[in-house]
Amino acid sequence: MSVDDEARLLGGLPTGLLIGGEWRDASGGERFDVLDPSTGSVLVSVADATPEDGIAALDAAAAAQDAWASTAPRKRGEILRGAWQLMQDRKDDLALLMTLEMGKPIAEAAGEVGYGSEFFRWFSEEAVRITGRYGVNPEGSGRTIVSQHPVGPCYFITPWNFPLAMATRKIGPALAAGCTVVVKPAELTPLTTLLTARILEEAGLPAGVLNVVPTTRAGALTEPVLRDPRLRKLSFTGSTPVGKRLIAQAAENVLRTSMELGGNAPFLVFDDADLDAAVTGAMLAKFRNVGEACTAANRFIVHEAVADEFAERLTAKVAALKVGRGTEDGVGIGPLINRAAVSKADDLVQDAIGRGAEVRLGGGPVDGPGTFYAPTVIDRVDAASDILRTEIFGPVVSIVRFTDEAEAVRIANATEFGLVSYVFTKDLARGQRMIERLQTGMMGLNVGVISNASAPFGGVKQSGIGREGGAEGIHEYLDTKYTMTPSPFA
Repeated sequence: MSVDDEARLLGGLPTGLLIGGEWRDASGGERFDVLDPSTGSVLVSVADATPEDGIAALDAAAAAQDAWASTAPRKRGEILRGAWQLMQDRKDDLALLMTLEMGKPIAEAAGEVGYGSEFFRWFSEEAVRITGRYGVNPEGSGRTIVSQHPVGPCYFITPWNFPLAMATRKIGPALAAGCTVVVKPAELTPLTTLLTARILEEAGLPAGVLNVVPTTRAGALTEPVLRDPRLRKLSFTGSTPVGKRLIAQAAENVLRTSMELGGNAPFLVFDDADLDAAVTGAMLAKFRNVGEACTAANRFIVHEAVADEFAERLTAKVAALKVGRGTEDGVGIGPLINRAAVSKADDLVQDAIGRGAEVRLGGGPVDGPGTFYAPTVIDRVDAASDILRTEIFGPVVSIVRFTDEAEAVRIANATEFGLVSYVFTKDLARGQRMIERLQTGMMGLNVGVISNASAPFGGVKQSGIGREGGAEGIHEYLDTKYTMTPSPFA
């Protein structure tokens, strides 16, 4: 991609608020800058929504709710399908935009376009499959009708690390179910969501069905929206501490909630594992998205019989990764999102080193402009190290060793989180035992990437509530109504 491509793309972006079908300035007239993390330079500025703008967006969503709910499911599906097609047509622009505002390599950004847009295609097909049931009650005295209905206006808070997929994963099922939406994108990466909203407009989405309010005052904007009795659903992807606060706020109006929160994914390598497959899986599970993913492998738990060989092979692969701006050819590791992310990763690494961990590669920030952290491998990490309890969100491999299956399971489950786990073994029975024993909502068995629009994404314990994607995903946006009628033969 050339500088001219970047300038053309940035110059044509919507940078206002989308409320009630109108792109407008914030009511306070303020704007904030969106930065390129690889250089620290300003990409563009966008409107900075006020709490009043948040309520105006909810006004628009509430006003559009009845008409959208009564829109034929086929029509809702066709709009989503049309948006998917437009995303295919503009995949290069969407990929470049994500690389510019988030930093991931362009090839990975292109992969996110494929993955993220698929939620629109998947839920375009699910829109026409919303069903109920009809039957005779056990006593034979009446007839039972069970029907599904849109929850109502929804409020979405999306994260910065997957700015396309995390928006489409929420917007797709909501629109398919007949719900209207207010989206507050992450302050660090609002541009992809704004372009996605423009694409949905072009696909024919009626005014007010989708509203977007970027802001630097997330808490101030969110609180009055959650207090408003017209809102019926909250979905959030982000950290567990923030998720807990939002759940508490949502309790006031007993909102339906979907929470995709923190992770601390274990990556188990047994002594019978195919090490070539395990190393390939490790590279995907750890370094995809620069390690800034809730699904990223956080703790590499490796059998002592193969730990040295696994560590050597993995270190060689990691050493070959090219660090640089995501638009450059061959780059495998882009910048972290900001300085705070670099400091967090380094603090975790230094704590582990201080407790005796062996540095096989890297171990610190990269000098120069941008917010880069060197791809790092640390081995023989002490069990008390912070890095085993905290999401790294960076390109750092931390290896611990185990002696038997029971110990591996104990180490893997020794966390309050339970989003995803990865297991590499040739033993089918062991793989089945891991499905039952590992306390996670998802598992990759001999694979390093598990996310798919057709599958339910979500965790257990403090990693969240509810599921996104799959047949389960649309039910997060539907209320179940039971109706009893008299027997027609009485």
